[in-house]
Amino acid sequence: MQNKLIRITTVPISLEKLLENQLRFMKSHYEVTAISSDKSYLERVGQLQEVPVFHVEMTRQITPIKDLISVLKLYRFFKKQKPFIVHTHTPKAGTVGMIAAKLAGVPNRLHTIAGLPLLETTGNKRRLLNFVEKVTYSCATKIYPNSFGLNEIIIREKFCNTEKLKVLGNGSTNGIDTSFFSAEIYSLSERTILKEKLEILPEHFVFIFVGRLVSDKGINELITAFKKFTALFANTKLLLVGPLETELDPLATQTLEEIEHNKSIISVGYQNDVRPYFAISDCLVFPSYREGFPNVVLQAGAMELPSIVTDINGCNEIIIQSENGTIIPVKNVEAIVEAMKKMYTDHDFYKQLKQNARSMIQSRYEQSVVWQALLAEYNSLITQNKKTKG
Repeated sequence: MQNKLIRITTVPISLEKLLENQLRFMKSHYEVTAISSDKSYLERVGQLQEVPVFHVEMTRQITPIKDLISVLKLYRFFKKQKPFIVHTHTPKAGTVGMIAAKLAGVPNRLHTIAGLPLLETTGNKRRLLNFVEKVTYSCATKIYPNSFGLNEIIIREKFCNTEKLKVLGNGSTNGIDTSFFSAEIYSLSERTILKEKLEILPEHFVFIFVGRLVSDKGINELITAFKKFTALFANTKLLLVGPLETELDPLATQTLEEIEHNKSIISVGYQNDVRPYFAISDCLVFPSYREGFPNVVLQAGAMELPSIVTDINGCNEIIIQSENGTIIPVKNVEAIVEAMKKMYTDHDFYKQLKQNARSMIQSRYEQSVVWQALLAEYNSLITQNKKTKG
């Protein structure tokens, strides 16, 4: 059926957060089914997005036997459902989803790339991951990097023919709803209450990081830099909003100890709603090693925060140097310290970035624009199919 659309992610939190409300929008135009692992969580997401779900257990590690089982289960489901489009996100879902979709004869096999974890690996593991990536792309009919920088990396690594590649709109997987991410939602009293709860004083300048607390996000460098920075400037806080992940990419022991014992660092763990924390902060620091197109930087900008980001794809597209933030080298502690200093001490510079932050997100990455670009892409596949049959 031309209106059957299946969307797949490895874990359901990606359906909930990475694609937030996109499935509900698409179900007005297509018969949407969501597939992911963790059955109970997936069913909750399905209820929220008002779409049916199908549970397939998938892992984020290299697990050949489990992956084969996932491929077989997806293959049977695709043969039964006969979808017009299967669209995958996240690495493992992309691999098993694209293989199963090709075997099942699904005509349109789409995979969105929102980052390449393999870029930080070397040796035999890198060669294996490169091979898996090429298998995924070869089974897809279209590959959508969610940033122009990522598109260039894929071409450089020769993962697929350039004809398969397309960046939709200005990039981003889901855009951002700037009416939802708005500083105006939070009153002064609400901000004051949260600050008092976290022991943040009115005179404190608050740097914030939002995301998983793992090495690849630059947390080791960030904590080292902040320790140096607070030795020079006392009236500052670092607010960490996100979960610790100890399995795949753990932080250094000294980093964990500093987070625990440094009273200027506040770690609040995973938060379902990050907006209140942006609302009490002054500047995002996001020293990640690699990204696809980071939603956190979009969110911070929409909440009127300037950002300090590393010079990686996605980040260096959202942030324009000295207009809505600062771009620094990757894995560079001193660069983080210097960028923090400038934000904290150069009031005119900071004020200018803050004034530009929200409008520069609204003009390029409003959610409705991104959704319409994806819908137009889906619709073009139907048009092409009609022409081919005609």
